Amino acid sequence: MIRQIKTFTLNLIVAVNIAVVVLMVAVGYSDRLHPGAHPWLSCAGMAFPILPLINLGFLVFWVLFSWRRMVVPIVGFILAYIPIRIYMPLHFSQEPPAGSLVMVSYNVCGYGGNYLTHFAVDSVIDYVTRLNADIVCLQEDMNGTHHDVMARFAEHYPYNDTTRVSDVTNKCINSVGIHTRFPILRKEVIDYGSFSNGSVAYYLLVQGDTVLVINNHLESTHLSANDRQRYQEMIRGGMERDTAKAETSALIDKLGQAMVRRAKHVDVIHRYIESHRRYPMLVCGDFNDTPISYARHTMADGLTDCFVESGNGLGISFNQHGFNFRIDHLMCSHHFTPYNCKIDSKMRVSDHYPLLCWLKMAENDPK
Repeated sequence: MIRQIKTFTLNLIVAVNIAVVVLMVAVGYSDRLHPGAHPWLSCAGMAFPILPLINLGFLVFWVLFSWRRMVVPIVGFILAYIPIRIYMPLHFSQEPPAGSLVMVSYNVCGYGGNYLTHFAVDSVIDYVTRLNADIVCLQEDMNGTHHDVMARFAEHYPYNDTTRVSDVTNKCINSVGIHTRFPILRKEVIDYGSFSNGSVAYYLLVQGDTVLVINNHLESTHLSANDRQRYQEMIRGGMERDTAKAETSALIDKLGQAMVRRAKHVDVIHRYIESHRRYPMLVCGDFNDTPISYARHTMADGLTDCFVESGNGLGISFNQHGFNFRIDHLMCSHHFTPYNCKIDSKMRVSDHYPLLCWLKMAENDPK
C-alpha cells in the first residue's frame, strides 16, 4: 500500500513537472506571437525566468528521490535552450581585438540624476569619455535652455546630434541623440506616429564605410506611479486575493495594450532595417521590452543580439519600481563581431543602466 502511494505521488509530481516544461517552452517561444493578435499572451515573456527556476527545483528533487525521472526537466531545458540562452547567456570575458569600436546605449532620463544628483550631464560625459566610447547613443537626450548639453558634448566629441521625437507643442519630453568620433553623413527619422517616442537612423562614416546606426526609444508601458506602487504591493503579498486578481488583470491589460502599440512601431522599424540591409548596421536603444518579447525578437531578426552573443547573466538594465528586466538592447549586422557586451550597474544616475559593447568591424567583407 505504501509503495502504491509513493508511486502515485511520484507520478503526480511527474505530471506537474511535465506541465511546467510545457508552460516553460510555450512562454519561451511566445515572442513569436504578434501582440496585435494576442495582447495578453504577449505579456507572458515577463514571467519566463520563474519557470526555469521551478524546473531546476524539479531536477534537484529527482536527483534526490528518483534519478530516472530526471529526464523530464532535462528534456525541458533542452527544448527551452534558445529562450533560456536569450534571457541569461553565459560567456567568458574576452579580450576585444585591437581596433574594436566601443559603443554605449544609455537612457539618461533627461539627465535627471536618478535622485542622486541634480543634473547628471557631467556624470554621463565623464563616464563615456573614461570608456573612450566611439559611438554613444542616448535616449531622453534632452537639450535644455539652462544647460546646453550639445555644447558640453561638443567639448569631447566632434560629431553630435539630438533629435526631438515627442509630439508636444513647445515642450520636448523625449529626444534621441548620438555623440560620436565619426562624421554624421545624414540622418532620417523613422516615422511611426508615436506621441512621445521615436527612432532615428544615423549614417556614419566609419573606417571608410557607411555604417547605419538606428537609435530607438520604443513605446513605454505608461504605468503611473500608482500602478507601480500597486504592483510592488502585489508582489510583496500585501493585497487581498480578490484585489490582487483584479489588479493583475488591470496591469496585464495595460501592458498588453502598450505591447500592441509597440509592435506596430517595431514593424515599421523592421521594414526600414530590411530595406537597408546593404549597410553595416547597429540597432540599439531602450526597447521597453524584455528579452522574451515580440519587440526584441523582431528587431533581432537577421541581426546578432550583442548581449546574447557575448554578454553574461540576466543583464538587468532598468532599476526602478520592481520591474527588474533587461529592456535595453543592441543588435549588429554580420559586419561586426561583438565582445563583452554588458550592462554597467555601477552607473546609477538614471532609472536605466548603460549598455556597452566592444565591436570589431570586419575588413573588406565580401558579403
